[in-house]
Amino acid sequence: MNLLIPWADPSDRVYSTPTSLLIKLRLGEAPEHVPAALDVHECCHDPAHSLDGGPIDRIMRCHAGAMRAAHLHCAARNQRRRGHRHNGYDDVEQVTGVARSFFIKVPRGAPIAQICDRLRQISIVEWVSPNYLITQTLDKEPGLERPLLTDDLDAWAPRHLVGLPEALAHEPGQPTVSIGLIDSGIAHGHPEVKGQLRDDGYDTVNLQQTDVAPGVRLLGDYTENDPNPYDDFVGHGMGCAGIMAAKGVHMPPGLAGACQVLPMRALGAAKLPDKVLPVGLGALSDLDLAITLAVNQGAKVLNLSFGTSDEALTPSSPRPHADTIRYAAERGCILIAASGNSGAHERYWPAAHPEVIAVGAVDAAGQPASFSTKGDHVAISAPGARILTTSLGSYQYATGTSFAAPFVAAAAALCVSRASRMSRSVTGPEMRQILTRSARPFPHGTRHSGAGVGILDAAAALTTLDEMIVQSPGPMGGQHVQ
Repeated sequence: MNLLIPWADPSDRVYSTPTSLLIKLRLGEAPEHVPAALDVHECCHDPAHSLDGGPIDRIMRCHAGAMRAAHLHCAARNQRRRGHRHNGYDDVEQVTGVARSFFIKVPRGAPIAQICDRLRQISIVEWVSPNYLITQTLDKEPGLERPLLTDDLDAWAPRHLVGLPEALAHEPGQPTVSIGLIDSGIAHGHPEVKGQLRDDGYDTVNLQQTDVAPGVRLLGDYTENDPNPYDDFVGHGMGCAGIMAAKGVHMPPGLAGACQVLPMRALGAAKLPDKVLPVGLGALSDLDLAITLAVNQGAKVLNLSFGTSDEALTPSSPRPHADTIRYAAERGCILIAASGNSGAHERYWPAAHPEVIAVGAVDAAGQPASFSTKGDHVAISAPGARILTTSLGSYQYATGTSFAAPFVAAAAALCVSRASRMSRSVTGPEMRQILTRSARPFPHGTRHSGAGVGILDAAAALTTLDEMIVQSPGPMGGQHVQ
């Protein structure tokens, strides 16, 4: 993607849209009259043309000429009430900041970097950021159109490595436990996931062709927010879904068993000049909105197979997804994210946030994969090299930490299911402890600095959970499962 973006900071190495930015106001300063973005998209309200009636508005008039503003997130209690989604934010939403975060649209040609710099100097502004775009590629082997054998040794090897058969025998999972899949969407008609996907997913992709660099072509549905999280081009989300929720028709079953997947399409599709296959493309605003929607719709585990490199951001930019990650954690969600595919020791966001369980990838031999991003924040690794899984229309072999994370998300969902049978709950910190205590050691002699404590062992994680429940004098997580 061409990074000649005159509206942005010259030191910024990640592309941002030329017509939007994100701003968070300090506690007690957020105006109540501004509608929610979903209500604006659904034509229930016009966007606000004023935010504070003071310095923010003056800066916007001076540097942009005009603006259109909306609350980025819906109030949880009114998420399903069209026209009222900006009313009734609770204390958790206020404290974490999702009630105080706004999406601002400006005319093309407005100097986004200069506007952000001016807004940062206002006392009621907690942070402001360009609306960055991230890309998500899919390393796959196309052409797997014929049915596959469920006893294929290559297909089963990664599943045996994480103890899938033993884990599902121990805990089959419960349909009441959902994994929020924040990704490129799914293909509902695939026989492997039929009945495994919740039907109340959502599509938060809201882009315009003018938001992307010359030579980049957006594909399919990219302008409308709607309850149809379908992917026609990328297949990244379907790759994750199959690892978690496949029924075992022509591939091994998903590790999450009977747990369901809540698909949230936050990555659209784009054709890049230097790529043969379409890639996923999403704005920070779309990803953050998808996270809060999934949380409000009851997802207990979130799978986040996307990220932005810390090295690509300017020092003045907030670390992406911080508020929505904190919000999800406060609501009791267990957060799982891919560490990244740079092969370097560095941080990707959201994986590097302390509330998140960051997952690296190992190869078929259990060795940390050369492409897997490493760091002290990586908690655990899972298979991520040539994983047989679902594609949009058939099957694929997929590679990347994107496909290691769903193994861990599925194991977490099984643990949530297991705990709920005993009227217990599991918090994110407890889940981290369970996974790391039960991890399988890397092969003897392996150099694994920055790859976590070991390899996911889902069966051992369930056994560890049982032991913790027996030893615990009270409910884990401090409360009974609702």
